[in-house]
Amino acid sequence: MADQNKDTPQRQPGAEDADAAPPSVRLENGQLILSGRLLIDTIATLEPREQKAEAIDIAQVSHMDTAGAWYVVDLQRRMTGDTSQMPIHGADDMQSQLIEVVRTSMPPEDTGTVKHLSLTDRVEALGRKTASSARVGIELTSFLGQVIAALGNMVIHPRRLRLTSLVHHMQEVGWNAIPIVALMSFLIGVVLAFQGSVQLRQFGAEVFVVDLIAISVLRELGILLTAIIVAGRSGSAYTAAIGSMKMREEVDAMRTLGLDPIDILVVPRVLALVLMLPVLGLIADLSGLVGGAIMSWIELGVSPAVFQARLVSNTDVWHFLVGMIKAPFFAMIIGIIGCYEGLKVGGNAESLGRLTSTSVVLSIFMVIVADAIFSVVFALIGI
Repeated sequence: MADQNKDTPQRQPGAEDADAAPPSVRLENGQLILSGRLLIDTIATLEPREQKAEAIDIAQVSHMDTAGAWYVVDLQRRMTGDTSQMPIHGADDMQSQLIEVVRTSMPPEDTGTVKHLSLTDRVEALGRKTASSARVGIELTSFLGQVIAALGNMVIHPRRLRLTSLVHHMQEVGWNAIPIVALMSFLIGVVLAFQGSVQLRQFGAEVFVVDLIAISVLRELGILLTAIIVAGRSGSAYTAAIGSMKMREEVDAMRTLGLDPIDILVVPRVLALVLMLPVLGLIADLSGLVGGAIMSWIELGVSPAVFQARLVSNTDVWHFLVGMIKAPFFAMIIGIIGCYEGLKVGGNAESLGRLTSTSVVLSIFMVIVADAIFSVVFALIGI
């Protein structure tokens, strides 16, 4: 019994009878009197007390462990709201030390106050976010310069290119992404044909659904949605892979060995995206046109032969080239942001998860911004 409860020994000669008694709390003469064994397996039987008292008496407590000390401190706090006002009587030296240790270890009470932000605070927060965004933009521009310099160096010295790594990443971001890209584009073509037919049928212009599908898929939706899928699929994978290496200090080990992480980790990934995103865009265009042709045949009775003839005769080749021109730029954006966020990962999993999400969101946002800029530029030059 004494070995089990080493926090406090027996203090009174007549305490043997109280050892087996369950703990109790009673209010007498303005004092809250605790008796029995205040242990982790017995305090659960005590009923909560909310009466007001002037002091707490634990002279009749035979044994006390850390859980019992916590019960006393919590009771003291609930009775007065301040652990320093209500006195505790009857504690021996060991009990007093245990109660004091528990009291200093208790978390501060949550006041629940809500800070109301003033206009100055809101302006300050906006300024800090703006400055942080500008700093990230400068760092991304600097990182882009490093990657372009590394690519130029590999053009001069081709033997520095890691061909095995390049082929591996081309398979990961290209070949393995074909099913999801093709399915997505096929369904987009089906939706465009169905929604377009509903509107054009009102004017007897069902045949123009071919032009709607061709221009929408070839010029905008095919490559844009492909880039978004690649950003969510491959961009996040880049951040997670490089971030995991950063957490395990493999990137630091590369630098110690005199190896440049840009050449080894970043360039093959970015180059694989630049080479494979146009291919995925082409597959997306073909899948979208096939989906649109099938739905046009089912919904409008436009046969595949008529669809093909209308597509070839009325669709300018520039609609296809506009999408293909965008592809390398979208790939560069996704690859640069994914690798940049991966190299920023710290030494914990929380940082890895947060920056992986940031990579996806920022990549998709920048791809849409770049697409808007391309649309304005092509409209100004008449393409």
